Amino acid sequence: MTSFSRGQRVIGAATHYVENQPPWRVDIDEYALNVPLGEAVHAFGGGAAEDRLREAGALVGSEGFQRDAHLANVHTPVAHAHDRWGFRLDEVEYDPSYHRVIGEAIARGAHTSAWADPAPGAHVARAAMFMLFAQVEPGHACPVSMTHAAVASISDSPWIADNWLPRMFSRDYDPRLIVDGGKPSALVGMAMTEKQGGSDVRAGTTVGESMGGHAYQLTGHKWFCSAPMSDAFLVLAHTRAGGVDEGLTCLFVPRILPHGMRNVFRIQRLKDKLGNRSNASAEVEFDGTVGFLVGEPGRGVRTIIEMVQRTRLDCVLGTAAGMRQSLAEAVWHARGREAFGALLVDQPAMTGVLADLALEYEAAMLTGLRLAQLFEAEASDRDIALRRLATPVSKYWVCKRGPQHAYEALECLGGNGYTESFPLARRYREQPVMAIWEGSGNVIALDVLRALTRDRASGEAFADELASTKGASTVLDQHVERTLGLLRRLSTAEPATAASDARRLSESLALAFQASLMLRRAPSRDAEAFIGARLGEDRGAQYGVLPGGTDAAAIVARH
Repeated sequence: MTSFSRGQRVIGAATHYVENQPPWRVDIDEYALNVPLGEAVHAFGGGAAEDRLREAGALVGSEGFQRDAHLANVHTPVAHAHDRWGFRLDEVEYDPSYHRVIGEAIARGAHTSAWADPAPGAHVARAAMFMLFAQVEPGHACPVSMTHAAVASISDSPWIADNWLPRMFSRDYDPRLIVDGGKPSALVGMAMTEKQGGSDVRAGTTVGESMGGHAYQLTGHKWFCSAPMSDAFLVLAHTRAGGVDEGLTCLFVPRILPHGMRNVFRIQRLKDKLGNRSNASAEVEFDGTVGFLVGEPGRGVRTIIEMVQRTRLDCVLGTAAGMRQSLAEAVWHARGREAFGALLVDQPAMTGVLADLALEYEAAMLTGLRLAQLFEAEASDRDIALRRLATPVSKYWVCKRGPQHAYEALECLGGNGYTESFPLARRYREQPVMAIWEGSGNVIALDVLRALTRDRASGEAFADELASTKGASTVLDQHVERTLGLLRRLSTAEPATAASDARRLSESLALAFQASLMLRRAPSRDAEAFIGARLGEDRGAQYGVLPGGTDAAAIVARH
């Protein structure tokens, strides 16, 4: 068999050779290669999970897992309202690749491991595990996150918790709806918003009539039901008992009722979404649907607060995971492609962009793991106060940074990045959902104000957190002084005045929080570059504008 040198022209040979293209980024250890993540896991107390995270890192970096992630987004879910004979099914069919992806995540405790085994560092370890899986396939992370968060809402309702928590803690994934019972595991979704209300959940018109005991019968329509294939859902409805209005109440709606019959849960249609294609969202109708009280009647919003805090945390984690994928793919491409006589990664303009993307990722990742640490079982009163403010602050800023970060990384790949054959087009569509889900920008910024006015200890705890790095950076100190001054003014201002500056305050608090974390946990070189690029006088509006003298190549090499 005759062999030819690379690129040699031979009559009758193939029309072209593929050159100057990096190989597919597969069969790598996504945890071992992510040095900043490994360092942060240990710094925040999750080091006991090192071996489990390394095993998961190798799994999600494998060719098979990445191919499943691709297929799950190509072969999207299909809703089946009826079976062939006309009986109601109300099921969503997923490609087998999706079940393999979520099954692997559940097997490694990406959902409820921190609740099932509340050892020190458990929430940090779970957050890192969640990010590893969400980095490669983000859609499945939705039901994983909701199941994790739902524990916080139902754990104080033993008539639900005693039966359901063991199933939610299970690592045996089973996608079937089994009418006869016997299914040992469960995922939990949510159906809160309605078309006339959106984020204003009190504007909902779904009603629940008491059936006695903890049971209610629901009638209504939900505009967004997340992960409709789940085994149960948290739902908000205006309830009545004995002809008396109770107010907005949280209810637990199972797909299969205790006596083995299917609950009424009519899937009207699946949403045609911009991103998050592998996972379904649906419009659903309740018509005589049975739900069970969670918490106390009329206190539905209070019941779901802790759940919402945790899903907002996962929005931060999911965005950071997406930033890691974007960064990793961009650096991989730049290391494997030449232009104008040199590798892209060695060309100063590209090196600066990659370094800036790396700084953004590390700040987001540190933010997410610090927040996870504040949710540990042994969290102090100060930790709880800090997370009340730091969670919406971080959710607001990190999630808003996600789409632009994905776009800039996509541009690093040029035309390849703009095609569906590469994962960054999918990531670019995916990142905006994190900024919308669990409260879009204005909702979150106003929640920052509510935290300050309703829980003044949260502002004090935030100031204490920032004081831990006082004196380490003049630029940061000046920013913190301005930010805390704005915080004090808005916490006592008229509501309309405060609302007009809510976004400014949220952004300023978030940047102060991130810069402080970078000073404490990242190399000083990286921390100084981040602070200069985000807070310095010569900061730019786009990625790749770094302070003079920044060792961009060293930053990229670390990532």
